[in-house]
Order: sequence, then C-alpha cells, then structure tokens
Amino acid sequence: MASRITDETIEYVGILAKLKLSGEEKEQAREDMQKMLNYIDKLEELDTTGVEPMSHVFPIHNVFREDVVTNGDDRENLLSNAPEQRDGQYQVPKTVE
Repeated sequence: MASRITDETIEYVGILAKLKLSGEEKEQAREDMQKMLNYIDKLEELDTTGVEPMSHVFPIHNVFREDVVTNGDDRENLLSNAPEQRDGQYQVPKTVE
C-alpha cells in the first residue's frame, strides 16, 4: 500500500499537538501513523454482516439510580453546627459594603 502520510500531514499534526518534532521524530510519527492506518485497513477486511453495532461490549442499559431524596430536610441538625444563626439560616459577617 502506498504511504498516505505526507510531510504536510506530519507538520499539521505537530502544529495541532503544539509539538516541535525533530526530523527523526517526524519519521517515527509517520511510521506509527502508517501502522495505524494499515491496521484499520486490515480491520475493514472483516466480514461484519449480521453484526449489530454497539456502544459497549457489555449489555448495560441504564446504570443510573433513581434520583430520590434520602436525607430530607435536616435543617435543625445542620444549623446545630453553625457558630451563629438567625431565622433558620447561617449568620456570617458582612463581606461586601
């Protein structure tokens, strides 16, 4: 297969990644990218007829629990820790004039 990774591609990827690559690093990056593309080409040879697309390997549907209030209104207990309180609220020093 002909090389699909050009010098311009390597330069562009370097700019996007904010990397300054040496000549040797650019050549290594080109080889690595070419290996990835070759692997993708190899995967495209697989016969996937009858295989349903999936987003996860395990059959997970909804992993979130129901949003139910469990502790309720515990205002008195929370305010018991406040150094000062007034009208059922924390009282703090004024910070803005």
